[in-house]
Amino acid sequence: MVTQLTKGRLHVKISDTRAELGGVAARDVAEYIQKLLAAKDEVNIVFASAPSQNEFLAGLLTYDIDWGRVNAFHMDEYIGIDPQAPQAFGQFLRDRIFSRKRFKSVNYIDSLAADPAAECARYAALLRQMPVDIVFLGIGENGHLAFNDPHVAFFDDPLSVKTVDLAPACRSQQVNDGCFATLDEVPTLAYTITIPELLYAPKLFAIVPSIAKANAVKGTCDGPIVTACPASILRTHRDCTLYVDRDSASLVAR
Repeated sequence: MVTQLTKGRLHVKISDTRAELGGVAARDVAEYIQKLLAAKDEVNIVFASAPSQNEFLAGLLTYDIDWGRVNAFHMDEYIGIDPQAPQAFGQFLRDRIFSRKRFKSVNYIDSLAADPAAECARYAALLRQMPVDIVFLGIGENGHLAFNDPHVAFFDDPLSVKTVDLAPACRSQQVNDGCFATLDEVPTLAYTITIPELLYAPKLFAIVPSIAKANAVKGTCDGPIVTACPASILRTHRDCTLYVDRDSASLVAR
């Protein structure tokens, strides 16, 4: 059973279980992509990379979508990581969806680029060439969007893509998620699409299961709109739906 709330402009759908959340989000997303493809030649989508997206991405694969008319991006990546490492966000998405469907294009951030500033400019130029229609989001345990942790999150960021140093809480989450065995293994620097660039997309779907995200979801839904919880800005977006389960929504005021 799905319970629905509204927080500011934010639509919130609360499922009983993580599995149900993934299925509900996949159904809604598939219907939206199919509607867009009926009206446009191509659709441009930014994908999130995290274990929180697993059930959603698996569900999305089951729908009849013309992926050959979809240009795909991913929203963040570690600087210096082997692009084929299982922890690399490009590889995460390649394993779960990019290699399983034939996309029109898949645009990867180059984790090994010799000049990170030039790589930011290159990726930003691609986003200008193919303006994003849809973003699939997660929310970090510290409320981050992409790798816009509180200390580097700006709601008026002048950049589209930038490099950041990762907050300790963000790096700890990568261990908690089982992506790395120890904190020392987690990279300290990353690329990220910035908050204004993410919010520029006309449609956002935020998929956020598990009890580990309960405080972040509470801040997103009920706290002040401040960069201390970057995801709180979602309450201002013209069309964002937040998908949570009973656990991640456990602290949200009803």
